[in-house]
Amino acid sequence: MAAGMLRAAVVQVNAGPEIAPNLEAAGTLVRRAREAGAELVCLPENVALMVQGRDRILPLAKPEGEHPGVPFFQDLARETGAWLMTGSLQCLLEDGRVANRAFVVDPAGGIVARYDKIHMFDVDLAGGESYRESATYRPGTRAVVAPTPWGGLGMSICYDVRFAYLYRALAKAGASIITVPSAFTVPTGRAHWHVLLRARAIETGCYVLAPAQTGVHDGGRGTYGHALIISPWGEVLADAGEEPGFIIADLDLSKVAEARRMVPSLTHDRGFEGP
Repeated sequence: MAAGMLRAAVVQVNAGPEIAPNLEAAGTLVRRAREAGAELVCLPENVALMVQGRDRILPLAKPEGEHPGVPFFQDLARETGAWLMTGSLQCLLEDGRVANRAFVVDPAGGIVARYDKIHMFDVDLAGGESYRESATYRPGTRAVVAPTPWGGLGMSICYDVRFAYLYRALAKAGASIITVPSAFTVPTGRAHWHVLLRARAIETGCYVLAPAQTGVHDGGRGTYGHALIISPWGEVLADAGEEPGFIIADLDLSKVAEARRMVPSLTHDRGFEGP
């Protein structure tokens, strides 16, 4: 079980359609968070590119080995001495689809873990917004817990938050911290963002770090913001509101074991027959 203290920062950005300025803006916030003492800094989904639709994404997606975001975050980790959860990058795959891929990078610039978003956001919202991630992205097939000095870091991305079984699996595999980099829509964010993230923390007894996109992006798409840091008891320790920036909190990792002792639901699974 993880123990000790960790100062963690969660970044909120308003990314646009050009990779270089998006990375520059993210890098500035990482450096500021590090100056504030953050040892782990987490970035949002689509941190380097926020455009919509297969015809917009595919020309800008790159194989992992050619994506400028990968060496950028490796160099940034080395420069700052921080651990980074990079948020997600659009990595082109051999079959012509794209992986929505997040990385954990250590202070030496080494890639400790990769995670491809498993659950695809294919929805039609009441206000007319429609999304078909599966038209562009290939779903991931593997849950990932990254080793860190503070214990296991469970990885997820945005729409994954609606699938509680993933988070239970991460906690049982050793996660003490779970990251949920996101680009939540405004309607779903208003209705569900806080409650879903708090529920995932409560169910698993994990700290939840949820970086976010915010504001209006290319094509008029809006994202909800409100990047969050949540305790294993479900308390909101920090909320970024609606402006780009970062939030920071000191995480007492002994609270993970404490929450799980008080409500040991991770040990209370029972088999049952279907309805």
